[in-house]
Amino acid sequence: MVQKAKILLVDDRPENLLALEAILSALDQTLVRASSGEEALKALLTDDFAVILLDVQMPGMDGFETAAHIKRRERTRDIPIIFLTAINHGPHHTFRGYAAGAVDYISKPFDPWVLRAKVSVFVDLYMKNCQLKEQAALLRLQLEAGESPAIGGALLGELSARLATVEEQAEALTKQLDGTSETAAAAGAAHLESKLAGLRRALDALRPGSS
Repeated sequence: MVQKAKILLVDDRPENLLALEAILSALDQTLVRASSGEEALKALLTDDFAVILLDVQMPGMDGFETAAHIKRRERTRDIPIIFLTAINHGPHHTFRGYAAGAVDYISKPFDPWVLRAKVSVFVDLYMKNCQLKEQAALLRLQLEAGESPAIGGALLGELSARLATVEEQAEALTKQLDGTSETAAAAGAAHLESKLAGLRRALDALRPGSS
């Protein structure tokens, strides 16, 4: 059974968290609430998340400061952050969100379908990466245990096929974002493609005859 991905929802208003849960419930993933930046950072200490939806305007530690803490931690720096804000102070305010490490910056009220589609992309890529890591770990264990080359070759083939699927999805996402105004999201997709390229090189290095 495939484990569900966790999505972190950060907002100081319970009604906003309830609305996000209603929008994202169709994705059938685990939705985790946090009512403050401090609470979000605590959740990130123990759990892995596919994506973070982070409100900008919060009392105490606001969204920008919370994102800065997230990006400083090695464990969490690569988690995609989507900023949500009820106000729009213009391009400088938006730029601050991207500079804080967000992959997207959405003003309220937002289109529920668009938000769900954006979150779905990051969840799917996260799940695929988890599957690849599990397969790679299994392959490594079997090779270290001296399993037969045939078994190793079969697993290599399966892992390569899985990786190819994720590579296609990442490429499709990059093409979808290419030429749009969502430059930060496009940069996030390019970063994902870079990580996949690293996985491909590691996989190729495991093949017989590789140096």
